[in-house]
Amino acid sequence: MFTGIITDIGSIRDIRQAGDMTARIATAYDTARIDIGASIASDGVCLTVTALGEDWYEVQISAETLSKTNLGAWTPGRRVNLERALRVGDELGGHIVSGHVDGVAEVVAMTREGDSTRVTLRAPKALSRFVAPKGSVALNGTSLTVNEVDGDTFGINLIPHTQEVTTWGEVKPGDRVNIEIDTLARYVARLAETV
Repeated sequence: MFTGIITDIGSIRDIRQAGDMTARIATAYDTARIDIGASIASDGVCLTVTALGEDWYEVQISAETLSKTNLGAWTPGRRVNLERALRVGDELGGHIVSGHVDGVAEVVAMTREGDSTRVTLRAPKALSRFVAPKGSVALNGTSLTVNEVDGDTFGINLIPHTQEVTTWGEVKPGDRVNIEIDTLARYVARLAETV
């Protein structure tokens, strides 16, 4: 489990294709404190550490994960949002995030509002019903609050701090971002289907 509070920005060092995709990710995390098999959310996707170096870790990415996320567009040099898995007693500063990405949303517009940036995104139609005003959503692993919803589009607001400590300062219209809907919304919708 994760919170959607990004704690490092890593960068893709290497991508290899041999069956599954393997990515080597440079990080500021103390890799001596990371175990093989640990989970690290990378752009919001819960990935298992399969190898470690002094300042990097490797993950193996399945075809299923590539089909549901934007990880297939990763190239060396790309910066990615990172979050280590929660430990008992950690502060829950964002919202409960599983790292099981539901799909990819498209950034359709960005406008300045004071010091902040308003971002409008288009969710896949199958997921748009789970996005609610003032609800939570994880986008590229970042816990964000939904401002408004209009059909399959919704808006979020990025304060300068969020843009500085995540990769959101680099996002532009047309970009595709990983979206994980709020777990509570998913279960409420499922219960409503059975009533």
